[in-house]
Amino acid sequence: MPAYKYIVKSGDGQTVEGRMEGENEGEVINQLRSKGLLIVEVSKASQVKVTKSHKKISSDDLVTFTRQMATMIDAGLPLLQALRIMSEQLDNINFRIVVNEISDDIEGGASFSDALVKHPKAFDGLYCAMIRVGEASGMFAEILNKVATYLEEASRLKRKVKSALIYPTVVSGMAFLITTLLLIKVVPVFKEIFEGFGAELPAATQVVVDISDILRHYFLAVFLGFVMIIIAIRMIYKTEGGRFFFDKMQFKLPIFGDILKKAALSRFTKTLGTLVASGVPMIQSLEIVQTVVGNATLEYALKSATKKILAGEGISPPLAETKVFPPMVTRMVDVGEKTGKLDLMLQKISEFYDDQVNNAVSALTSLIEPLLIAFLGIVVGGIVIAMFMPIFKLSSIVN
Repeated sequence: MPAYKYIVKSGDGQTVEGRMEGENEGEVINQLRSKGLLIVEVSKASQVKVTKSHKKISSDDLVTFTRQMATMIDAGLPLLQALRIMSEQLDNINFRIVVNEISDDIEGGASFSDALVKHPKAFDGLYCAMIRVGEASGMFAEILNKVATYLEEASRLKRKVKSALIYPTVVSGMAFLITTLLLIKVVPVFKEIFEGFGAELPAATQVVVDISDILRHYFLAVFLGFVMIIIAIRMIYKTEGGRFFFDKMQFKLPIFGDILKKAALSRFTKTLGTLVASGVPMIQSLEIVQTVVGNATLEYALKSATKKILAGEGISPPLAETKVFPPMVTRMVDVGEKTGKLDLMLQKISEFYDDQVNNAVSALTSLIEPLLIAFLGIVVGGIVIAMFMPIFKLSSIVN
């Protein structure tokens, strides 16, 4: 189905630009009018061939590329020359191929933003939209610096959240392996000793022995069952309903749920604030944020709010109606709308949640070690005590 670009005016007189698919121009116009929008212009969008063969580029490589490009453009180097220089400096062969293809497209007459759109695995919608604004406004170097700053802050936040999750995951994995080894190798030795007693085992010991027998005799079945559960969860997550369910449950996790929600809210406000400050139209900004927010709960809430904003409502009331965004966020957005400083307010909210995530991660790092040690002590110590209970019982009988 062909795509059409449109420029319309909303009920409050705001000019909105966007893209929409339709069988023909008339169908697109009818769809826009049904939403109560005043048509300014509708035209067929140019078809851009998207390259899908290249691997995703790391955020560190993208930050370095963007920051160095901004420096060279600010110094007065022509865009094509700057790209050729970057191509020679890049260590990532996949990224070098992408940059060379972009250079060739620009040499062939394409704009920088149109050349970037062909490589969605390297440059997402936010990146391309901001570059397009930079080209139109003549503030190319300034926009590149804003993009680089945004990418650096987003990457820093992502690393902090990962650091909070990786340590307990690794330690829990080690605990699982140690427990499995005890059950498969150590417990059977004690079982042979207990069989010589000819007495009934304590309940805790019997449970451990039974688990050990199941793992030893049906290890392959248990392992395959575990793998199948993981595959099933991944397949369910790929569905719309499954992704919404699991992403919603993320926010309800003990300890980690609060960190994940604050990180998602920081990403939302940071992205929207950067786009608004760069001059990207509000509706287009909200559509871009939906693709990069990283959580289906926020994504669906933003889709619902965007429809109401497109119909002429303000920004804060639709966000508040979703019941997903905290009152502090919606109130500050409301203040930003009324004062004309929405981008500044969004940046303040983002900084607040960044600090919240930093404090939570620091507190979690100091708390998680004793908790994990206690967990290991309970699991491993429980198995050891269960194995020695018959021996203690026997010694009391002898005495």
